[in-house]
Amino acid sequence: MNAMDVALICKALGDANRLEIVKMLSDGEKCGCKLLERFEITQPTLSHHMKILVECGLVNARKEGKWQHYSLNCETLTQFKEFIEGLTCCGCGSNDEGGCCS
Repeated sequence: MNAMDVALICKALGDANRLEIVKMLSDGEKCGCKLLERFEITQPTLSHHMKILVECGLVNARKEGKWQHYSLNCETLTQFKEFIEGLTCCGCGSNDEGGCCS
């Protein structure tokens, strides 16, 4: 995963509503109508949030009837998690004390 992809995901997750949406999708696909019930936002606002999550690759969308159904893109999420897990505090100076390099 390149730095631009990671930056787009971080930007998408920088919004509390989008972070909560991703958390809700972690237990399976949800209809947009179910997501809308959870938040005090309008349908166009939900669509805006979902567009950002889909464009950064974290979420898949499929249309069924008049509703969109959303699910996590496990491949992208796994790559993002691997990127985050690859970050360490080693060699960063004051954080070495009691940290991973002790």
